[in-house]
Amino acid sequence: MKLQLALDLVNIPEAKEVVKEVQDYIDIVEIGTPVVINEGLRAVKEIKEAFPSLQVLADLKIMDAGAYEVMKASEAGADIITVLGATDDSTIKGAVEEAKKNGKQILVDMINVKDLEQRAKEVDALGVDYICVHTGYDLQAAGESPFEQLNTIKRVVKNAKTAVAGGIKLATLPQVIEAKPDLIIVGGGITGQDDKRAMAAEMKQLIGAGA
Repeated sequence: MKLQLALDLVNIPEAKEVVKEVQDYIDIVEIGTPVVINEGLRAVKEIKEAFPSLQVLADLKIMDAGAYEVMKASEAGADIITVLGATDDSTIKGAVEEAKKNGKQILVDMINVKDLEQRAKEVDALGVDYICVHTGYDLQAAGESPFEQLNTIKRVVKNAKTAVAGGIKLATLPQVIEAKPDLIIVGGGITGQDDKRAMAAEMKQLIGAGA
């Protein structure tokens, strides 16, 4: 199980500070959609250059022009690029082909997919690297969590690795680990803490114990 740190509400200098603090305990740094909107793919490039030993995920949430957008993210140094599961198969296929050409990986974000089980089966057949269940900010505020969804995709996904995101904190982490996803994505559960390094260390230790 890998631990991914999601950076959403920071600029590039702030992102570097946070990653510097926790780099020993994370596997992947996610340049979140808000950061990409505010800073562009330059954020991906600068974080990859500053922390070459970490994988960098560009959370582009691609909905169209899959091949082109994956190409641009690859050029910026992204190791993993996100595509939305709600898009059509041709966009996902284009993204996967381009990623393979560049030695990159595709994570399909299943946020707001209505028939999760059916779509997970379909996406799994398209050669993607990760399928991620994701409870967005707005649904988290309404009290939803991704745990049930994770169990749903774990039942049907045969080829891709599974990932989970959405409001994961230290208190809920054991429940996530129990479902054995390949990738656990944590944002505010680390970035919202005073001692980010200690929190990341504790989470990494729990994940290691549950692997």
